[in-house]
Amino acid sequence: MTKPIAENRRARYDYFIEETFEAGIMLTGTEVKSLRVGRANIAESYASVEGREIKLINADIPPYGHANRFNHEPRRHRKLLLHRKQIEKLIGAVQRDGRTLIPLKLYWNEKGLAKLEIGLAKGKKNHDKRETEAARDWARDKARLMKGDRGD
Repeated sequence: MTKPIAENRRARYDYFIEETFEAGIMLTGTEVKSLRVGRANIAESYASVEGREIKLINADIPPYGHANRFNHEPRRHRKLLLHRKQIEKLIGAVQRDGRTLIPLKLYWNEKGLAKLEIGLAKGKKNHDKRETEAARDWARDKARLMKGDRGD
């Protein structure tokens, strides 16, 4: 996997990610060109069930500069391409168990296709976020102590 086009770094802080899926995205030509330039933002986006499909909502792919009047809508709903069994599993988890679908990473695969890594997630409460932060701080301090740098 190559360097990500866009990454949702807050997702793992705000949610427990239970399972991840790789999904294709239905894009127009100008969206692909804008992604090739490396411009996208998935930080405020989420995936939602619409009928028997899963759509990416609120992902920002800015208009391509050289496209003039044939440009795309930056925050349009984009269909995610998954296997039918995966779609059924995700729909069940969202509707039955109250889970959320969070985009984690947007990247190009080996074939040059745009892929989106989505996570089946459960929201964290404030105390869970504090525990995560404390564990991260302790891991950082432990690494510093093991290295021999006491920070004095």
